[in-house]
Amino acid sequence: MPIRCEIVSQDRMVYEGDVDIVVLPGTDGEMGVLPHHAPLLTTLKFGLIKVRTKSDEQVFTVAGGVAEIQPNIVTVLADSAENVLEIDIARAETARKRAEEALSSVKPEDVDAYLALEAALRRSNLRLDAAKRFRTGKRTTYMEE
Repeated sequence: MPIRCEIVSQDRMVYEGDVDIVVLPGTDGEMGVLPHHAPLLTTLKFGLIKVRTKSDEQVFTVAGGVAEIQPNIVTVLADSAENVLEIDIARAETARKRAEEALSSVKPEDVDAYLALEAALRRSNLRLDAAKRFRTGKRTTYMEE
């Protein structure tokens, strides 16, 4: 029996479907969610969400958010989320360079700007690393990591 998975970012439904397992990057560590899981609410860190069915595995980047887990559904409300196969590598490279340049010129007393730029750099690096890792010929499954 599958579990329903819904991944929603601030602007769109990123994924919706029935899966066998969902692997989430919780702030206390990576967690696997199977059907009939105990109810749980958790925060998410920057990382990868993996959804797997018998025939397929899809990977999504997530830049924070929360996940509500019920016995029959996992709902992810992400600050930012994207299917790894949809990542525009050139755009991510440009965003990373822009964040690096801006970060090097931010004033030490401007803490809010520094934290925002640091988050943008982390998000760009996550997207680039995930695209390079999962767009090559060798794909690992959640059990091999």
